[in-house]
Amino acid sequence: MATFIATYLGSTGQQRTVSVKAAGVTEAKKQLRRRGIRATELRTATEPSNSKGSSEDHVSSGVLSFDLSRAFEKAPGVKEKAIFASKLAALVDAGVPIVRSLDLMATQQKLPMFKRALIKVSLDVNEGIALATAIRQWPKVFDQLSVAMVEAGEAGGVLDEALKRLAKLLEDTAKLQNQIKGALGYPVAVLVIAILVFLGMTIFLIPTFAGIFEDLGAELPAFTQLLVNFSELLRSTASLYAAGAIVLAIWLFTRFYNTHNGRRSIDRLVLKVPLFGELIMMTATAQFCRIFSSLTRAGVPILMAMEISSQTAGNSIISDAILKSRTLVQEGVLLSTSLIRQKVLPDMALSMLAIGEETGEMDKMLSKVADFYEDEVGAMVKALTSMLEPAMIVVVGGIVGSILLAMYLPMFTVFDQIQ
Repeated sequence: MATFIATYLGSTGQQRTVSVKAAGVTEAKKQLRRRGIRATELRTATEPSNSKGSSEDHVSSGVLSFDLSRAFEKAPGVKEKAIFASKLAALVDAGVPIVRSLDLMATQQKLPMFKRALIKVSLDVNEGIALATAIRQWPKVFDQLSVAMVEAGEAGGVLDEALKRLAKLLEDTAKLQNQIKGALGYPVAVLVIAILVFLGMTIFLIPTFAGIFEDLGAELPAFTQLLVNFSELLRSTASLYAAGAIVLAIWLFTRFYNTHNGRRSIDRLVLKVPLFGELIMMTATAQFCRIFSSLTRAGVPILMAMEISSQTAGNSIISDAILKSRTLVQEGVLLSTSLIRQKVLPDMALSMLAIGEETGEMDKMLSKVADFYEDEVGAMVKALTSMLEPAMIVVVGGIVGSILLAMYLPMFTVFDQIQ
């Protein structure tokens, strides 16, 4: 059995590595496919990384081939991970052996990727491998946060407590995400419906009325003629080219955003958007403080806690600022001082962090900061929702009113001719 090192891109666009033990390259690729990993490079543990090499282990195309049956498998989200951690904590706390607990969780799991991961983790643990080491081999299923919490729980002999903290942490994260999705879900849904109604009326209704007015010999007003021309454009082959151009633009935008510089450029612009930029900043601050506090309280080293916290920020600008601060902390600079130098996080959070460092209760202070910003996010979400709902009503009313106005304006011309 040889050990292979696979390099792949994480959810934030950063390079990650994972090791697999296999009899050969083909078997290593199969294991990676089962874990949902699309590697950019595959090499043996003793072979130096070389992106320009042409060895058999290197994937020169940049992506490993994968089975079509597993191409669209869903990786577990925060909610699924929280439920798993909560159930596993209850089983371990009840005295159920860890292998038996994992087997029970696997039988109840509906997501194929998650189920395969639990079965393999159970087999590894049964062979004497530590739980943290076993789940680390499935980065698409168990993120670094979960691995670090489990590793800290195993080291301290309090795995059940670590899993409870992990479950609570994931539940809080899921709640925060649901608040934001709830604020954006309604206006987005209304806007999509409004656009579909507008297109439907423009394509099918406007031409009918235009034909009637043409038979009556009525001269169409400028606004009505504009919509008629737009309707003809939508029903022509030019609309297909326009749709293709939109799809191409979306594809190019996605490719650009998946690059490091592209992600930074877009995320920097997003932070400057009124209201939404502030909401993203407060959300990232709450997540950083909550996760960093939970990790350090569980006994995770501060440098590892910073690296893990940076991955949950949700914005590459904030993530990079935390990673740069990590480098300064490694050189002996205080955490609060290093974050202040980055000029990204809010001043209030940084001030509270500095006080926590001075009093020696940094984890408690960060937990209070997280509570504060989570409440602020909830209040802002409610405010945005209250503002967006009437705005969407005005948009829908304006769209429908424009169609009706375009249809009724020619009638006045017809009535004038009759008189």
